[in-house]
Amino acid sequence: MPRAYALRMARAKLEAVAARHRDAMVLAADSVVAVGRRILPKAESEAQARQCLSLLSGRRHRVLGGLAVASPAGTRLRLVETAVRFKRLEESEIEAYIRSGEWEGKAGGYAIQGRAAAFVAFLSGSYSNVVGLPLFETAALVHALTRP
Repeated sequence: MPRAYALRMARAKLEAVAARHRDAMVLAADSVVAVGRRILPKAESEAQARQCLSLLSGRRHRVLGGLAVASPAGTRLRLVETAVRFKRLEESEIEAYIRSGEWEGKAGGYAIQGRAAAFVAFLSGSYSNVVGLPLFETAALVHALTRP
């Protein structure tokens, strides 16, 4: 399931680093783009990006940000969910976006902070979560682990 996967990946990344740095604060995160129960890939080919954009066209999807922070004071986990709806994309828009190369390595095949911003008809939640790291929620976790 997408929510569990985002948290599991953030926790696994945290555990891989935190064990070597027990006296430091360590932050790990993972982003998942989901349509229903389906997790979209980090696009690695034009065909994969085209499939993602075609699926997202005219539909609502969720961006799930798994956060994990560890420090000597403890560990905190958080899931941040942002709802996004794309306008119905024309084939020419998809092809122009593919040519831009912005999709490369991006969850769901798009980067909201670039040209794909023009595709977003609706967004509810954390914009920075869609970019890749929910800043408000990250700051709150860090604050919770650093206050006396």
